[in-house]
Amino acid sequence: MTWFKRQSGELDTSGEKRVRTEGLWVKCDECRQIIWKKDLEENLNVCPKCDKHFRIDARTRLAQLLDDDQYEIFDSNLVSTDPLKFVDLKAYSSRLKQAKKDTGLKDAIINARGRLNGRAVIISAMEYSFIGGSMGAVVGEAITRAIEKATESQTPIIIISASGGARMMEGAVSLMQLAKISAALARLDTARVPYVSVLTDPTTGGVTASFAMLGDLNIAEPGALIGFAGPRVIEQTIRQKLPQGFQRSEFLLEHGMLDAVVHRKQMKGYIARALDFMVQAA
Repeated sequence: MTWFKRQSGELDTSGEKRVRTEGLWVKCDECRQIIWKKDLEENLNVCPKCDKHFRIDARTRLAQLLDDDQYEIFDSNLVSTDPLKFVDLKAYSSRLKQAKKDTGLKDAIINARGRLNGRAVIISAMEYSFIGGSMGAVVGEAITRAIEKATESQTPIIIISASGGARMMEGAVSLMQLAKISAALARLDTARVPYVSVLTDPTTGGVTASFAMLGDLNIAEPGALIGFAGPRVIEQTIRQKLPQGFQRSEFLLEHGMLDAVVHRKQMKGYIARALDFMVQAA
């Protein structure tokens, strides 16, 4: 009897081949150990052998951070259009249709209100499974609305990034979201409302170049790929081998681009303590 089934591999933005499995067992692509799927889930989808942080979806993020898994979703009715009638290997409209079917979401973002250790917060969590968590008009508008609600209600906001960057299928419309969200964050800063940016694997492209690095506190999960261009692109451009661990969260922390690298098990408590400090300071 086969304990797990190996499916076709896929390349992520780091160039590493990821092996997907199904059934009762999961193979860690870091330590190559076979893990009982239930044990992995009970450990917050962190490998109990090597501490590898597996990617998780936006709903799981909300469940892990918000008290009693209780929250109210808002601005979930926004849908992407296809202004350029874009086609590459397949039509953009077909990609949207398939992504909606696979994730049950209308785009790569969930906005939610809830409580984190008793404190009211607003969270925007990105969904990487929806076209690589790419940021198009809907993601930009949803995050901007969340920031504006946080500004109006004086409620701290947490944005959880998991994205390949701006959505190329929407062209300049997607690039406009960088400035749009950044402007909303500037107004949030003027209102002295705390913003915590949580960077997860992967956070790349236009998301890194805008709101992901603009938090009052920028924290990341261990081993997360964070950068603008991917490592392979950089190596091909500069024709040099990059340092070990380049663009991983620990490397960025060492070089002053992050405030902290926080284990998933400590993330909720760490953010709660940080908000206590920032609210008192404000």
